[in-house]
Amino acid sequence: MPLKVYNYFIIKRKLKSAATFYLNLKSLLSVFIFLFAGQAIAQNAAAKKDTSKLVYPFQDSKTIQLNRPAGIILPNPSNIKKSVEFDPISKRYIIREKIGERLYRAPQYLSIEEYQKYENQLIKRNYWRELSDLPLAEAREPGFIPPVKINSKSFEKLFGGNTIEIRPQGSADLTFSGRLSRNENPMFNERQRRQGNFDFDQRIQMNVVGQIGEKMKITTNYNTEAQFDFENQIKLDYTGKEDEIIKKIEAGNVSLPLSSSLITGSQALFGLKTQLQFGRLNVTSIFSQQKSQQKEITITNGSQQNEFSISADNYETNKHYFLAQFFRDNYNKALANIPLNSSNINITKIEVWVTNRANSTVNSRDVLALLDLGENKVYNTLQVQGGPGYSVYPAGFNGPGFTQQSNNLLQILPPGVRFTNSNEAGNFFQAGGGGTDNFAKLTFARNLTDKEFVLNPRLGYISLNTALNADEVLAVAFRYTVNGVEYQVGEFSTDVSVNNSNPELLYVKLLKNETLKTSLPTWDLMMKNIYTLGAYQISRNDFRLNIFRLDENTGIENPQITEGANTNGKLWIQMTNLDNLNQQNDRKPDGYFDFLEGITIDPLNGRITFPLVEPFGSDLAKRFDPVSEKNLIDKYTFQALYDSTKMIAQQLFAKQNRYRIKGTYQSQGGSEFQLNAINVPPGSVQVVAGTLPLQEGVDFTVDYNIGLVRILNQALLNSGQQIRIKLENNELFGLQQRSLTGSRFDYRVNNKLNLGGTFMNLTEKPLTQKVNIGEEAISNTIWGMDVNYNSPSRWLTRMVDKIPFINTKEPSSITFSGEYANLIPGHPRALNFAGSRNGASYLDDFEASRSLIDIKSAISWQISGTPQMFPESRLNNDLAYGYNRARLAFYNVDPIFYITGNSLTPENIRRDKNE
Repeated sequence: MPLKVYNYFIIKRKLKSAATFYLNLKSLLSVFIFLFAGQAIAQNAAAKKDTSKLVYPFQDSKTIQLNRPAGIILPNPSNIKKSVEFDPISKRYIIREKIGERLYRAPQYLSIEEYQKYENQLIKRNYWRELSDLPLAEAREPGFIPPVKINSKSFEKLFGGNTIEIRPQGSADLTFSGRLSRNENPMFNERQRRQGNFDFDQRIQMNVVGQIGEKMKITTNYNTEAQFDFENQIKLDYTGKEDEIIKKIEAGNVSLPLSSSLITGSQALFGLKTQLQFGRLNVTSIFSQQKSQQKEITITNGSQQNEFSISADNYETNKHYFLAQFFRDNYNKALANIPLNSSNINITKIEVWVTNRANSTVNSRDVLALLDLGENKVYNTLQVQGGPGYSVYPAGFNGPGFTQQSNNLLQILPPGVRFTNSNEAGNFFQAGGGGTDNFAKLTFARNLTDKEFVLNPRLGYISLNTALNADEVLAVAFRYTVNGVEYQVGEFSTDVSVNNSNPELLYVKLLKNETLKTSLPTWDLMMKNIYTLGAYQISRNDFRLNIFRLDENTGIENPQITEGANTNGKLWIQMTNLDNLNQQNDRKPDGYFDFLEGITIDPLNGRITFPLVEPFGSDLAKRFDPVSEKNLIDKYTFQALYDSTKMIAQQLFAKQNRYRIKGTYQSQGGSEFQLNAINVPPGSVQVVAGTLPLQEGVDFTVDYNIGLVRILNQALLNSGQQIRIKLENNELFGLQQRSLTGSRFDYRVNNKLNLGGTFMNLTEKPLTQKVNIGEEAISNTIWGMDVNYNSPSRWLTRMVDKIPFINTKEPSSITFSGEYANLIPGHPRALNFAGSRNGASYLDDFEASRSLIDIKSAISWQISGTPQMFPESRLNNDLAYGYNRARLAFYNVDPIFYITGNSLTPENIRRDKNE
């Protein structure tokens, strides 16, 4: 101790000596400057006055000024940093001012009493400065609503303060206007011709932040132009102190995350949430409405895995068409020996024409689509002759080098049919019966590009990218070769030149007419054996598909048939020819789907194609004996699916609609996975690899706006273990109200053991008491208990160290977790019927069995056509065609007779109001 004190005085003496030397040196320099420069300064003083002197000179002190002198003293620059340290040996405070790492002034040493006096002076000075600056600080606070102070001890104890502060931000536009309209319509009375009303419009974009004391905070954002309701957020937050029973109360947009795996919480909720503590027991309760839906996505081997379930009646309509009846009749034969395609046809050129809804003038021509063109078995047998003597292959073109014809349709057509402005086609086919069923005439038909459809050149069908509307027409012209012989059906746009003076039509093959009739051959041209999975880029890896049938008695999905002499024990996937090969493509069924690109599946567009034209109809009936197993044919076949429209098959033949196509598929591998949801609530995405929860920002990232998860840890994808992504997505157009209530109990026995319990109830409010079967509202209750134990173990570390060649450096721990949950299903009381508590759902209430036509509006009326059973129906160019039509008409006053200032109004009426 004496040695250190001695060193202290030595340093102080050295500093004093250095200061004396500095003063002496300064004096010498002053004398030198005075002797040698004084004369020059004196000579220039008279000529030029020195203006460098300050009016109010400031002199910086060489030491730290603890007591600031009177007057205006500027503070130190920001680069001068002051620090205070206490030396316990000397019991003194050391005050230093530095610029960077160097001392700006000599250090100042204060005793404890001197430093306390200095601190008291500093506190007084800051307090008086705060009081003097208070009016200016209040004026500079944001917002136009001044804070409100409540002088109440109870208020201050409840909210932790006595100040209420509200800070609104945003903009509000309010528009008030009046509108007066006058309509000189003679159909209105005098009072209705003059109308006046107010026009009120508002646009608000506002954020409000409110603070009540220190415990309660209110946050609100509201936008009248928000597209969805969940974009407007409101939240009230009350936070208690650590030793209070009420830890937190939230109202508005709240969340309930749960750490248990069997019972999961929710993020997008609107309601009330409380967090209470009773000693070691924490209770979290919630009373809210759920505004989101939970989903789960599975990733296996680095690919997103999804499930699909398709009913047999859900085939793709108005998208896939055979080019002729010949291709439909030979479809099963060509695919009888898959994976080989035995078809000897190759389509080399095709043009597809559809109704021009967009009024496009590019690649448009006038076409005449003929039903029997290129057909050996004709529909119009009264006028067209086919059958023996004509080509079995589709042929219908009169160009040079194409002598083959499937029938004589092109030879018997009148010459006037070729011209667009002629009605010869209608007159010709009207005479033979059928009328417009035999043809469709399109003006400015649109020619589809190669990117708008896909052609199967071997099997003879096209697949449109966009389904046709019910009243659109589809026609084609194509050329193909068979065993080196070339055939053509229809005329290409290059075969008939454009004639602007007298436009001519192209003869093409009709595939779909504007009126849907199941009795016409065009109904069979639409393929009904192609189903979409709703996905793209399907991977062959881990693709599973199976076909099930719902049992009539038990309702269980059965993958095989248990009846029939030749069918007992066979799988339905084998009965429909989707399983004929094993993994080596040998003709030995193995119970798995035959993944054959271009034949049974289109992996790019995600479509399943049956190698049978009617897999659940006539082709399935061929598996049974037509005489002894007639009852099995009636029981298992769904022939109405192919003989009638989809709507009729679904409504009138529901008992036969029992087949389901189910399975799983994977998309192509990668590190980014779409959640198929937008506006995902932040924090609601959970990723679990096997049983290990992953950490956001370390193992994965989430784009909550577009719904995209990116896996950062590539080792997880390459490991092959299953990755599950759980999420919630906000409902865009949710109409059904769901209420979620529940409580979570956590009892912390000690730092190692935690006991938990959960109770939750989810109730859906049905939109109507008449709910369809399978769409019933729920009122489910789930409860569970869990225990978690985690303790470090030195004993386990020592036991591991006793293993030869092992020396552990990390601490060991024992972790145990257990969980139990029970689900109690139920339904809301609104579904109870006739005093029963079991609930009721409806198979069909027959409300859709009738259609209403309003005859009060003239818009729904149009001039009717004459039925074909009347003899005058053939008089297309004669007024007698409509002599027997009902004379019912609507008369509206033309607006030109009462609109003021219309130049089209006749002059005698325009000048005379009475007229």
